[in-house]
Amino acid sequence: MGQSIETVTAYIETVEPKWRIAYQQVLDVVSQNLPAGFELTMQYGMPTFVVPLSVFPEGYLNRVDEPLPFISLGATKRQVALYHMGLMGNEAVRSWFQEAYQEQVSTKLNMGKSCLRFTNPKRIPYELIGELVTKITLEEWLQQYQHYQKKKKNY
Repeated sequence: MGQSIETVTAYIETVEPKWRIAYQQVLDVVSQNLPAGFELTMQYGMPTFVVPLSVFPEGYLNRVDEPLPFISLGATKRQVALYHMGLMGNEAVRSWFQEAYQEQVSTKLNMGKSCLRFTNPKRIPYELIGELVTKITLEEWLQQYQHYQKKKKNY
């Protein structure tokens, strides 16, 4: 494994040329449409929008030095991936996105629990991504995360 990438700019420079423009556009759309309060940083080796520790000092999984992630953006040789943690526990937003994607995009949705994978740079639904990221505010994400953490403790 190579050296870790420490800045968003450095990460973008490592994205395959085939994907770089599309990746930058996805990053721009998310940045421009994301509700207030999230910060862009490097986490898990990729650009990630997080709840700052100044807002949620408990940190992700009670790690006081690790901000709570919300949306991460990755790129490989074969895809641009958007990891939207809010999709895992918010069935209303997840269902809305799946239906809207089917209505607006001619290609099949490639989706995991929180991962949206785009394998054709010419068919990325930027406007739909922009709308998706407006659906959950920082406060709503914190409530969703804390509710899930309490549920986990009760098992």
